[in-house]
Amino acid sequence: MSYQFITVEKEDHLTTVTINRPEVRNALHVPACQELDAAFDEYARDPQAWVAIITGAGDQSFCAGNDLKWQAQHGPEALLRGLAALKGGFGGITRRFDCYKPLIAAVNGSALGGGFEIALACDVIVAAENTVFGLPEPRVGLVAGAGGVMRLPQRIPYHLAMGLILTGGRISAQEAHRLGLVNELAPAAEVLNAARKWAERMIECAPLAVRAGKEGVLLAQEKPLREVVGRMYPGLEAAFKSEDLMEGAIAFVEKRKPNWKGR
Repeated sequence: MSYQFITVEKEDHLTTVTINRPEVRNALHVPACQELDAAFDEYARDPQAWVAIITGAGDQSFCAGNDLKWQAQHGPEALLRGLAALKGGFGGITRRFDCYKPLIAAVNGSALGGGFEIALACDVIVAAENTVFGLPEPRVGLVAGAGGVMRLPQRIPYHLAMGLILTGGRISAQEAHRLGLVNELAPAAEVLNAARKWAERMIECAPLAVRAGKEGVLLAQEKPLREVVGRMYPGLEAAFKSEDLMEGAIAFVEKRKPNWKGR
């Protein structure tokens, strides 16, 4: 599939999705979100795609969030209709709760509003040292409803999250890293390489086991622990029935790297 507002690169088991609107700081309008939704639909379907990275073109901004110029031109109704029709929500991933494959955000510049929400929807965040995060929506009459106001208080202390949400404030990459919101800081020119190293370490693991791990984490966020600990769920069952289960044990005994099949 050809895209106008994003690029998609596949290399072995890694998919890299790049928001390609640097002229507007990679802000997203509905057409760009539709392309991202299609790209992550394909990632979810492709059995050879095990890990995905999302990043932004250029070195100024990962994603500036909602494209306010597009909204001003087309109206909020068009924005809401367009986003409601997306399986994965804003950016194609903020509402993608059934994708248990890993998602890595390579945040190569400011991540504001919906851009911050995209990063929060990922499992690992690697950020440039000069990155700024924030949810400035209240300053333009909006609400960070694509997961920002829901996820942020789950990731950092409540009062710090509320301070950002209620004032449209911002935090530096260093502060986000100190709070545990960011996994790794890197020089701006090395962010994507650092994210790829995270992806490589994930790809070294059995893909069905990785997905079962993520599914278990999400289940534990939705249900009481007594309902999930020690219980079989779909991803866990698939991992225990897979060829990779024996391959992992045999490779350990033979002192070699496993040859994962993902089945």
